[in-house]
Amino acid sequence: MARGPRSSASPSRGQPEGRPYGQAHGTAQAAGQTSSQTVKLCGFHAVRARLRAAADTITEVWVEPSRKDQRIKALVDELQKAGISVKTADMARLDGLAAGQRHQGVVAVAQARQLVDDLPTLLEQLEDQPASNRFLLFLDGVTDPHNLGAIMRTSDAAGVAAVVAPKDHSAPLNDVVMRVAAGGADRVPYIQVTNLSRAIEQVQDAGYQVYGLDGDAEQSLYKADLRGSLVLVMGAEGDGIRRLVKSHCDALYKLPMKGGVESLNVSVATGVACFEALRQRS
Repeated sequence: MARGPRSSASPSRGQPEGRPYGQAHGTAQAAGQTSSQTVKLCGFHAVRARLRAAADTITEVWVEPSRKDQRIKALVDELQKAGISVKTADMARLDGLAAGQRHQGVVAVAQARQLVDDLPTLLEQLEDQPASNRFLLFLDGVTDPHNLGAIMRTSDAAGVAAVVAPKDHSAPLNDVVMRVAAGGADRVPYIQVTNLSRAIEQVQDAGYQVYGLDGDAEQSLYKADLRGSLVLVMGAEGDGIRRLVKSHCDALYKLPMKGGVESLNVSVATGVACFEALRQRS
């Protein structure tokens, strides 16, 4: 995602910082104050996705005043039609709000959405759903928030009901994840459990088949039946699934590969696996 054009540190003429977008008068406010109950959404995809999914959770939006292109105008128009106040902040302030993330000249503060956050409740909710909806993704040792964000985006597109990961040695659901997920983390629950092996036993007791992706497996994933109640387990790039977690899986499969590379990035491998599951389940 390309970063928006950089301007000087001072706001453009006629658009004082902290004032309503498109107006020259108003009272400046402190930008982007957040709490543990809010998240920052950086960039067009993340802001637009939340706007369309849950506009009422957006509390404030800040844009860089020198941007006058159609893309920013269209977004501001959507926000204002939804009754959301849009204010300006110079690029230096936006950089600070985004804490190093690419923001393309737009940052929003929104309330954290309340999705199911424990595995027993999730399984209970899925009991009466058709089998095509009972599709979960377990992550073992995925610590990079960029990878998690990409996986959350893929999960939403592929019909995954929830992503489950251990509380330790896993990426948190932070602002970076929210940006990269481009709305996926707003719709797909991310559940962290104390013990991933025990969580596998829980889903197996609920009738799910648990298949791990492992580069040393003998069978190709394309030979597996991925219909019905399903859990796919993905391990961290390089280390893969831990031995104990692997031993709890009902079967192990690999992605067939050519060339000299030893493995794929975990988010890429997850995309391949999830969309093969979607193909079979459609």
